[in-house]
Amino acid sequence: MGKDKSKNLVGQPLFKQIVKMLPKDEFDLLVAKCGSDRYYKTFFSWEQLIVMLFGIFSRCDSMGEVCDGMRALGGKLNYLGMDVAPAKSTAGDALRDRDEELFRLYYFALISYFRPLLSVSRKKDISFDEFYAFDSTTMTLFSQVMQGVGRNPKGEGKKKGGMKVHMLTDVHTETAVFAKISEAKMHDKKFLVHLNPGRGSMLVFDKAYNYYLQFAEWTLQGVNFVCRLKDNAKVQVQEVLFERTLSKEEFGVYKVEHIHLDYKQDKQVKTVCLRLVHYKDEQKRKYKFITNNWSITPQEVALIYKYRWTIELSFKKLKQNFQLHFFYSDTVNGIKTQVWCTLIAHLLLQVIQVVNESKKAFSTIAALIRIHLISHLELAWVVTEGRRAYTKRGKSRNKSPTVIQMSLF
Repeated sequence: MGKDKSKNLVGQPLFKQIVKMLPKDEFDLLVAKCGSDRYYKTFFSWEQLIVMLFGIFSRCDSMGEVCDGMRALGGKLNYLGMDVAPAKSTAGDALRDRDEELFRLYYFALISYFRPLLSVSRKKDISFDEFYAFDSTTMTLFSQVMQGVGRNPKGEGKKKGGMKVHMLTDVHTETAVFAKISEAKMHDKKFLVHLNPGRGSMLVFDKAYNYYLQFAEWTLQGVNFVCRLKDNAKVQVQEVLFERTLSKEEFGVYKVEHIHLDYKQDKQVKTVCLRLVHYKDEQKRKYKFITNNWSITPQEVALIYKYRWTIELSFKKLKQNFQLHFFYSDTVNGIKTQVWCTLIAHLLLQVIQVVNESKKAFSTIAALIRIHLISHLELAWVVTEGRRAYTKRGKSRNKSPTVIQMSLF
């Protein structure tokens, strides 16, 4: 008795099984809407998506590596509906010329398509069904196609380019529901105008997004929010609603205040009425949270802000498990296309993890798929088991050398 040699082989490579999850009919509708295949005789939009996903899942550093890697697949390209691998120049031209809007719209379509599968989880002790967090992350580019990363250079030094990915995530499912790509120099609060939260929803974000005019508008629209108060904010305390003294070992809410903050609109000074919650954590750090919701407990206010960390984990997954250190194009359109395709790949891995109820870490699943990308293994088996089983032996073998073996020395 030895190894259990069952390999869970299937008729299609792992990459093909992942691609089959994508609704091609919706992609074709968007291609017709955007006119992305107009004037193209070869290397159509779907083929470009396949090539980009292959490079992203396999973590190739350049378009040359992607094309050479696919060329080495040989006959396995038939599984992907492709006759030959594209030339590097063909793929590079498509990144430069085919509008990134197609891949942006398809990403949002996939969010709606997979939402029923991802909306099975819920955070405990949170009373809001619609609970969103938003933030941004900066990606450095070693070119000047997109400006705004780093300090102003001295002398003849060049300033590096960079971009920001602004993202709105559903905290309950830990999946992105909206994203926008901009130059890194764009201020974070300008992202707020692109949001359209529903009445009764809860938003949580960092103090970089302090924008009192927007706070007043959300209050009128019935949209709830929690964020930190800036240190230099000019607060007008109207009433102390709750206060207690904490010992050195204690932590939690120690003060709640009714405050006013002034802002300008149409050259007039107006006031927004908010609740200020003072909180001390286990490491004796003190925080000031502001919210326009007056019905939830101060403890839930602090808990809501604690869940803001989920979006930081999403950014960490993107940067650590996908190749966003090297870009396949030096054009704005090509860079944005790669980011949208990376977000699509990230969403696919989340769906795979949830549907298969895998207990493996996200990084482990990403690594296993990269290693077995063209293997004919069952996808569910790879992300849940991925190991070869060993049967127990009745008795161990005698591994000591025999008399004849000892005589050879």
